[in-house]
Order: sequence, then structure tokens, then C-alpha cells
Amino acid sequence: MVENERLRQEMRRCEAELQELRGKPGAACTGCEHSQESAQLRDKLSQLQLEVAENKGMLSELNLEVQQKTDRLAEVELRLKDCLAEKAQEEERLSRRLRDSHETIASLRAQSPPIKYVIKTVEVESSKTKQALSESQARNQHLQEQVAMQRQVLKEMEQQLQSSHQLTAQLRAQIAMYEAELERAHGQMLEEMQSLEEDKNRAIEEAFARAQVEMKAVHENLAGVRTNLLTLQPALRTLTNDYNGLKRQVRGFPLLLQEALKSVKAEIGQAIEEVSSNNQELLRKYRRELQLRKKCHNELVRLKGNIRVIARVRPVTKEDGEGPEATNAVTFDPDDDSIIHLLHKGKPVSFELDKVFSPRASQQDVFQEVQALITSCIDGFNVCIFAYGQTGAGKTYTMEGTPENPGINQRALQLLFSEVQEKASDWAYTITVSAAEIYNEALRDLLGQEPQEKLEIRLCPDGSGQLYVPGLTEFQVQSVDDINKVFEFGHTNRTTEFTNLNEHSSRSHALLIVMVRGVDCSTGLRTTGKLNLVDLAGSERVGKSGAEGSRLREAQHINKSLSALGDVIAALRSRQGHVPFRNSKLTYLLQDSLSGDSKTLMVVQVSPVEKNTSETLYSLKFAERVRSVELGPGSRRAELGSWSSQEHLEWEPACQTPQPAARAHSAPGSGSTSRPGSIRRKLQPSA
Repeated sequence: MVENERLRQEMRRCEAELQELRGKPGAACTGCEHSQESAQLRDKLSQLQLEVAENKGMLSELNLEVQQKTDRLAEVELRLKDCLAEKAQEEERLSRRLRDSHETIASLRAQSPPIKYVIKTVEVESSKTKQALSESQARNQHLQEQVAMQRQVLKEMEQQLQSSHQLTAQLRAQIAMYEAELERAHGQMLEEMQSLEEDKNRAIEEAFARAQVEMKAVHENLAGVRTNLLTLQPALRTLTNDYNGLKRQVRGFPLLLQEALKSVKAEIGQAIEEVSSNNQELLRKYRRELQLRKKCHNELVRLKGNIRVIARVRPVTKEDGEGPEATNAVTFDPDDDSIIHLLHKGKPVSFELDKVFSPRASQQDVFQEVQALITSCIDGFNVCIFAYGQTGAGKTYTMEGTPENPGINQRALQLLFSEVQEKASDWAYTITVSAAEIYNEALRDLLGQEPQEKLEIRLCPDGSGQLYVPGLTEFQVQSVDDINKVFEFGHTNRTTEFTNLNEHSSRSHALLIVMVRGVDCSTGLRTTGKLNLVDLAGSERVGKSGAEGSRLREAQHINKSLSALGDVIAALRSRQGHVPFRNSKLTYLLQDSLSGDSKTLMVVQVSPVEKNTSETLYSLKFAERVRSVELGPGSRRAELGSWSSQEHLEWEPACQTPQPAARAHSAPGSGSTSRPGSIRRKLQPSA
């Protein structure tokens, strides 16, 4: 071990010298004295490491050998104990033989020696006996030493016994002292008990005296009560007469009660008629005010534009890096919050949108532009809110946000449920949600049992022109927590991959579809509203994202669908007779959100750094084209059940189609849903 420690110290010293040699400027030169010395030191270091390894192996072998010797030593100790026991037995046997020999010698000495042969025999036996006697004497000496040791132990035990006697005497003295204290305490207790007995007797005497006084007072009161009873007898006679008179009046009370009830019923009937007429008048006023409020609200949304476009600029982050490419290239107009300026290749370019949010804008500020659309969805209109922009511009953050600071999706659903709760006394609402994605031009159900299965978009067979997706799973929800469970389940199935612009880039278009079906409890009016919340995939070009292989095919499909969206916007802008909705699954699915019977909001996410100005310029130009599209007034999907008034509401019939046996589908106006049992159990709201 000492040698091993010495070798470790020498190895550390050699490593320190090697580090010093590497740190010198000329350490990398070839053929010089230092390099040769460094090579020698390396060889020496390797040799030392080999020696350390050998020493470690030797140390382990030595440890094993020590363990083996320890085991052998334990065996030897056991054998030694056995030998000592055998030796004691042998000594006992030899002692007996010695005693026998002494007895034989004594008997032989007592006899006369007339026969020589006998004496010779005794002498021969005496030599053997002498040898045994010497051995016995040696053993006897050993035993005497052991006896001395036992005497020493006995002496020590006597000393311990003496100390124990002393300790016993001390304890007896303490016990005597405790007994004296106990006697004294017993005497004090007897004295206290005697004093308590005296106090008790004295208290009993006092209580007896007070009881006698009180008894005397009670007897006096009893005499007074008897006197009062004698005086109350005339009053009792008077009360008896009064009671008889009241009894006669009670016999005639039913007739009086019937007359009073008739008059009260007449008054109540008149009051009910007045309240009923007032209620009818209030109901007419309520219906008129309800229609007026909805008309004013829809007119406000229509004046703002059927397709409204807002832009949001994200702040500069650490992921943007440093240097000229990470500088801010976006500025804002201090007098007009709808204008944004972009510095592209040294030239300023301005864009005018409906609203521009700076990096300092909060999630609540952005959501204020959305509140009116959520109310329209409850009133029975189709509403679409989608985020557009390059990867890493903040689309997912704006739409979904974080648990601490939620985005448009969470806030819209919270507002939706709060509005439904406020109208719970007059309206009965049913809210269902579906989640889907468009990946490589394939529509997939994120909530289904087979998320990789491709779905198709179909027209309702009733000729209403509405679209639905057979096989799309639909869940009925009661609160925002239920929808959050749907979000969590859908996120696990969405396709995300790594790109040059984002570590977790969304490689598909995600759609959250919320259906709101309401029934007016007083009028029977039925409304159906649809809310589409869309998180589009990144709009950057293929070369910018650095996609290859399967990622390249994904980027091509994404750009194709976004190009188809641009073609649809261009066709709507130029008022062409044919709008190419069917060129992409995205535009075909959003046809009811981009046509004349919906209200649409587009959120353009903008990156402010210099290196993304080309993509920012493309996104803002596309936003300006979308803003110039006029869809026309939105139509409300409502069905009039039984309503006595003559007010007119536009009604679009609901589509009723047969459901496949295996999975549910989401059709406009369809109220029935079916979904796999395992998913239902997983997303069932907690009680």
C-alpha cells in the first residue's frame, strides 16, 4: 500500500508536469527536447499506470489471502480448544495413574524384599512411573499456575463483592431515608385528611342552617300562594265565562273564513292576471332587446370586417443569437396602432393592418380583439381564428400560451363557458369539441383511437352545402378543464420535428373545432355556432428551414397548402366566380370559415430580427392581401321551434347523416356522438 501511494504521488507529479508542458507555447513543436521529454513522460506515465493496476491486483490478492488466513486461524482456534479439552482429560487420567503408582510404591516399601525377581520388576515399573511422575509434576505445576490465576480472579471478585456490599449499604441508607420521608409524608397526609374532614363537617352544618332558613322562606311563600288562590277564584270564574263566549264565536268562524278566502282568491286572481300581462310585456321587450343587441353586435363585427387581420411582434430572445443578424428590424407608428414598419435590405416598408401589437403587449391585450367573435359563436355564427407566420414567430404561444399565461384558445373557451353560464337561466347549451391535424395533405383525428387513419371531408347530402368529416371524434364538454384534457390528449398525437428554426417545429396544421348548440327555453329557438381555432404550420420557405428527406416532403406539403390558401384569398379578393377551396385539405376544411357565412380573424406572428426579414416581409404582404378580402354579411344558423311572435330569423337546416358503426363523425347540426370507451374513460371529467 505504501508503494502504491508513492506511485500515485509520482503519477500526479508527472501529470502536473505534463499539463505545464502542454500549456507552454512551444509544446506542440516536433523533434524538440520538450517533445521528447513529453513522450518519455507519457511512457513513464503509462508504465506507472500499469504498475498501479498491478499493485491493485496484488492488493486484492493479498486481501483474499488475509481472508483465507483469518478463516484458517479460526479453524486452528477451534482445534486448539479441542486439544485443550483432550489435554485436561489426559491430565486427569495421568493423575489417577500417579495416585495408583504412589499407592503401589507405598505397599511395596511396606513389604519385605525376600525375592529379587519381584524387586527387579518393581524397579522396571518404577522407571516408567518416574517418567509419568515427571510429566504429572509438569502438568501439576501448570495446574498450580492456573489455580494461582483463579485465585487472582477470585480476589478480584471478592473486591467486586466488597464494593457491591458497600453499594448495598449505601442503597439501604437511602431506602431508610426514603422510608423516613414516606412516614413524614404519611403523617402530613393524615393531618390534611383530618383538616378536610373538619371542613366538610363545618360546611355540612352551614348548608343545613341555610336549608332551614330557605325552607322557612318557602313555607311563608306557600302561605302567600294559598292566599292568592283564594283571591283568584273570582277571576277564574270570569275567565270561564270569556272562554265560553269565544267558543261560541269559533263555531261561526268557518263561515267567516270562507267569505275571507273568497275575497282573497279574487284579489290573488286579479294580481296573477296583472303579473301575467306584465310578464308577457316583459317577454316581448326582452325578445326585442335580445334581437337588437345581437343586431348591434353583429353590425359592429361586420363593420370591423369579416376577415380581420392583426399582427403581433414577438420580442427578441436569446435563441436569436447576437450580432447584426439579431438586431431589431421592426418599428411601430406612435400615432397609429394599425401600422407597422419593416426595414428590409436597408429600405423601410410599411404595412397597414387592423391592429398591430408590439412585443410589450400581453395575452389579454391580444384577446380583447377576439371577445366579440366568441359572442358571435354563441349567437349561432361560424367563427374562425387562425395564426399564420414562420416557425419560431410565436404562433403556438399566441394560440395556446402557457399554464400561467394562457393564450387565445384558453381565454376564448373560458369566455365561452362564462357566457353560457350567464345565460343558463334562459338557454340550454351543449358544447362539443374535436381536434384534427392536416399532415402531408392527410386529415387525421388527434382524439381518435387510430390517429394515423386518414379522414375525408364530405358535403352534407341534404343539399345545404355544409361540410362534415365522417369518423372525426367529438367529445361533449362541461368546463374548460374538460377541454384541457382533450388538449393534453391531442398534443401527444400532433406531429412535431426539429428544424433549423425551431427545436420542436409543428409540422402540421392543428385545428380545434368547438360546436355550440343552444336552445332558448322560453321560445324554443335553436342555434348552432362553430368555433375553429387553427394553429398553422410554419410558413417559411424550404431552404430557410433546412429540411431534408421526410422533413423536405413535409415542408413541401405545408407550403403547398399555404399557397392554396393564398390562391383562395386572391380569388376572394378579385371576386372570382370560382374559388379553389378544393386545392388543399386546409382550404377545403376552412371553406365555411372563409366564405360568406362566417367571421374570421387572422393573427400574423412576426419575428423582429434582421435575419428573418424576408419571411416577415412575405407574411405581412400575405396579411395585407387577406385584409382586403370582403366576404359579405355573416348568416346565423338558427332553427325556430315554437315561437308565437312574427319576428324573422334566417335559418339554415342542420345536416343529419348516418354515423359509421365503428367511430363517430362531426356533422353540422348533429347532436349524437360516439367514441371509443378507453378514450372516454381517460377524458371523463372528474366529479
